[in-house]
Amino acid sequence: MTDAALHAPVTFHPQRATISLLASLCVAFGVFLSGFVINEPAPYELFLVVLIGIWAIFGLKLSRHIAPLIALYVIFNIGGMFSILTMENVKDTPMYIAVSLFLAFTAMFFAAIIEADPRRLKLIFRAYLLAALITSMLGILGYLGMLPGGEVFTRYGRAKGAFQDPNVFGPYLVLPALYLMHGLLTGTLKAAPLRIAGLLILVLGVFFSFSRAAWGLLALSMMFLVLIMLVKERTGAFRLKILIMTLVGAVLLVGAIIAALQVDQIADLFSDRAKLVQAYDGARLGRFERHAIGFLMALDHPLGIGPLEFGLMWGEDTHNIWLKALMDYGWLGFVSYLTLIAWTLVLGFRFLLRDRPWQTYLMLAYIVLLGHTLIGAVIDTDHWRHFYLLMGIVWGCIALEMRWQARLKQERQADIRPSHRAAQSPARAGGRP
Repeated sequence: MTDAALHAPVTFHPQRATISLLASLCVAFGVFLSGFVINEPAPYELFLVVLIGIWAIFGLKLSRHIAPLIALYVIFNIGGMFSILTMENVKDTPMYIAVSLFLAFTAMFFAAIIEADPRRLKLIFRAYLLAALITSMLGILGYLGMLPGGEVFTRYGRAKGAFQDPNVFGPYLVLPALYLMHGLLTGTLKAAPLRIAGLLILVLGVFFSFSRAAWGLLALSMMFLVLIMLVKERTGAFRLKILIMTLVGAVLLVGAIIAALQVDQIADLFSDRAKLVQAYDGARLGRFERHAIGFLMALDHPLGIGPLEFGLMWGEDTHNIWLKALMDYGWLGFVSYLTLIAWTLVLGFRFLLRDRPWQTYLMLAYIVLLGHTLIGAVIDTDHWRHFYLLMGIVWGCIALEMRWQARLKQERQADIRPSHRAAQSPARAGGRP
């Protein structure tokens, strides 16, 4: 950076600063609402519709850095619209695609506002953490019968918090759990007790959801975080600290789960849910056989068979995001979705370990997004609101890195030009009059 840029005067505009702060607080409140989706449309959708609309009127900027996210999500939903055309009775499918398109807009929105101001990342993560702690407590207390009317926060004898499904509730808690774990590994001892208490609440929420996908997602995400931090940190002392705290934390978490398993009701449900293959997975026309049938059907239906039709046809939803894309969005949707996921993971991995102010947030969101991609083989993540938030965070950080690189390139070129002119001036002075 040049001396002129370093010493350039900074003009402070109180009115703009106030508006920016209010806008960021509204974003944080919207993220907070993502933890409470008992009914649809949820307050999250209603609030974000208004927020995105107002932001669009007063200057929401979608830069070229997030163009792949925008283009591929739009193409994905166009595939869903074509799929509707194959149906004799469209039923409520236009609304389904409308929700898909709106959620795609939320990913674009979060990416754009993060690119505009990376300080919003801290607000987003803290709002997410607060919502996760509250909804996890509701699920835990409801499951244990310690809350009057708490059965509304359970389903099928499993905790679901302020969600409709335990299989969404559990994975929702993983990103804030990872956020607290990272704080434990890198923060001070003074803040450790609060982080440990919060992490325990979130882990028990995941455990009581009895979602195998959530269990696997949490375990994989924690392992990936420790691995990346061991690679990232160069000092032996810090690596030793990470290993010791990880081992201590693992012992404490295992101890808490063992204590919970002393209750017969919990132990019985755990022993049943802990089976890798359930009866409805491997049975005739079970989940895995339906997957095979669905992929064969896709060969004869390039436009798909229509949103939600697979579940009506076979009695169960696809429970596989890739098959979901083929059946509900056709080959056009499948290819665009596959391209988007691959593009996101490859580009995010390139920027993962670069020392930037937003590196921690990118790392955490990337790890959990990768985990969601893996569990997508056994569960539908199509309308998971927090999945689109993860996409927005990762693409917002990708856009920030691209802007960072563009600025460095401009500064290097600015430094080269004066020296180039100085080198040319003697030749010009010695030329003909």
